[in-house]
Amino acid sequence: MEIKKNPKYDLEKKKGIFVEIGYIVVLVILLAAFQWRQTDETVSSLGELGDADVEEEIIPITRQEEVKPPPPPPPKVVEVLNIVNDDVEVDDELDIEETEADQETEVEPVVQEEEEETEEVFNFYVLEDKPKFPGGDIGLQKWIVQHTKYPEIAKENGITGKVFVQFVIGKDGKVTDVKLLRGVDPALDKEAIRVIKSLPAWTPGKQRGKPVKVSFQVPINFTLY
Repeated sequence: MEIKKNPKYDLEKKKGIFVEIGYIVVLVILLAAFQWRQTDETVSSLGELGDADVEEEIIPITRQEEVKPPPPPPPKVVEVLNIVNDDVEVDDELDIEETEADQETEVEPVVQEEEEETEEVFNFYVLEDKPKFPGGDIGLQKWIVQHTKYPEIAKENGITGKVFVQFVIGKDGKVTDVKLLRGVDPALDKEAIRVIKSLPAWTPGKQRGKPVKVSFQVPINFTLY
């Protein structure tokens, strides 16, 4: 037996309307929930503000600085005048020797000592024409190695190190003004200075075509093999 449905009461046709009504109801509920949550947060925040402790402001106690009285003025110096009677003779006259000059009077000339001019010592690295050792840098190293004698006391104690010596190459190429810049041991320092003082003459350095004094530095390395 077939069941007959009245098309007026068929709910399938109104399914879309029911779905839209459901969406609207859900949306209204969500909006109400959000609104209710915001009011709760506002009330709670106001309550926290009401319960907050207010810190009392501490006013620092200030004391007025004591004003020191000014120091007493220094004592006045009173000049004492010695009154001399008119009867006392006072020697105020100056003895002036009379000197007369004529044609026969000899006058000794005053000789002024001339100050010695200090010659400028140029730096090796800023010089136009640098001084040269016979054989160049390699020749200088070989010469130092061949003429350096390792002190026995330094050998026995195992002392090694690098000694820096400074000297001046004169206008004639000779080595002068030998100085120790940085030493290691008295025995090694003495030997390094002796070796540098015994260096042969260099080809002098020149500045603007004229020979000049040049400052130079040499490290001497003392090693034990």
